[in-house]
Amino acid sequence: MKKVMIIPARKRMGNIEKEPEQKKLRVAAYCRVSTDSDEQETSYETQVSHYKEFISSHPDWVLAGIFADDGISGTNTKKRNEFNRMIQECMAGNIDMIITKSISRFARNTLDCLKYIRQLKEKNIPVLFEKESINTMDAKGEVLITIMASLAQQESESLSQNVKLGLQYRYQQGKVQVNHKHFLGYTKDENGHLIIDPEQAEVVKRIYREYLEGYSMKKIGKHLEADGILTGAGRKKWHDSTINKILRNEKYMGDALLQKTYTVDFLTKKRVKNNGFVPQYYVENDHEAIIPKDIFLQVQAELVRRRIVHISPSGQRHSFSSNNCFAQITYCGVCGELYRRVHWNNRGHKSIVWRCISRLDPRGAEINCTNRTVNENLLKEITMKAMNHILSDSHTFLLQMQKNITKTIIKNDTLSPECIQKRLDELQQELIQHATNRQNYNAIANEIFRLREQQEEAEQNNLSQQANIKRLEDLKKFIREHPTQITEFNEITIRKIIEKITIFPDHFLVKFKSGIEVTV
Repeated sequence: MKKVMIIPARKRMGNIEKEPEQKKLRVAAYCRVSTDSDEQETSYETQVSHYKEFISSHPDWVLAGIFADDGISGTNTKKRNEFNRMIQECMAGNIDMIITKSISRFARNTLDCLKYIRQLKEKNIPVLFEKESINTMDAKGEVLITIMASLAQQESESLSQNVKLGLQYRYQQGKVQVNHKHFLGYTKDENGHLIIDPEQAEVVKRIYREYLEGYSMKKIGKHLEADGILTGAGRKKWHDSTINKILRNEKYMGDALLQKTYTVDFLTKKRVKNNGFVPQYYVENDHEAIIPKDIFLQVQAELVRRRIVHISPSGQRHSFSSNNCFAQITYCGVCGELYRRVHWNNRGHKSIVWRCISRLDPRGAEINCTNRTVNENLLKEITMKAMNHILSDSHTFLLQMQKNITKTIIKNDTLSPECIQKRLDELQQELIQHATNRQNYNAIANEIFRLREQQEEAEQNNLSQQANIKRLEDLKKFIREHPTQITEFNEITIRKIIEKITIFPDHFLVKFKSGIEVTV
């Protein structure tokens, strides 16, 4: 049987190894408050002071930094800059331990909480939660953390639901909250109500005016940039999307549509467009309007018109263009196709002409169009002749237009928007009363949708009547501004009053927006 004897080491001079000096534990503290209120700010400063004293009271600890996110939600870590920096310092080997008040301060998301704790455990970095007395390096630590983090997440979900209910109540009361800092045209008074910024309001009016005059969003943006006008956010660059949002925002006519978007996940804070998934609330006359309602509705109709792709007789699709005042309004009288602007270079002689698209690209055309090519200067002359023809006999044209408008008003005066609105107001009260009864709620909702469609139809009829009246006023204004014959071509005037130019082999037909047609 083998026998083992241990021979102890003998200490000798010159062979004494110095015991390594014990390193102090580098401890970082993380603290967070949920809001920006004064009370929470005090809590934030208290936490910072507490951890400085707490860490300095341990002789074997050394402060590795206090990481504090002030006024940031804990449901995810995307916007918690200090938290993310602390994790980076841990991964770089600059922190040995983290101390924080509680799991809810560290994270209110179970997945995030466990993800970072496990990530830190791989680096042998414990997290000490004071309130729960949990050290993540203990054997039972992760089980307790999973339970506590789940409770914290439920608390956050409950809080999120309470916030939603609070918002819904405010919406029902018609209380509108708008971030006015980037809202072109408006600011707020001392009571938090929207009030008009006169200088910015003129920019908004200009955008609406130029759009109705036929300019594209890109062109309007170029005009604003050329004049050095800044966006609502104070930027020099005007994007098409910025112009588009201004043209579609109902707040410019004094109304407000609430809950345009909604949160689909309280953890990720992801918001999506509300396409009827949750209720919306429309508040009329909430604040002073910059744009009159009739102008706003005209712009909405124009937005729809420009989205419709023109399909030519040959089946070709042509999107809206406003690069030139004759674009999209000049048609071929032979095949019905649009005319397109072309730069010609004929034996060194350069000119700009308009030609039928089916002649430029005959593929798919039903007929081999032979309609004439028209020089742009001739088009300008034709439109000036047509306008001068109206000026020469303005009384006859105005009288005929007035008769047409009167007939239209009598014909369309069949719906009563007031009666529809009265019934909608009654249904709103019924909807609130039957909110918990799904069957009754759906029946009331369906009637609301039906009445709203009738209301929109009535508004469109009313808008059409107003548009006819406006065309008459525009024609009167045009006649007043031109007591004599027109001698100079003006692109803005063309955009304002001419709707269509049809080119025939031997004549032109100019149709004005007032409905008047002149053969030249």
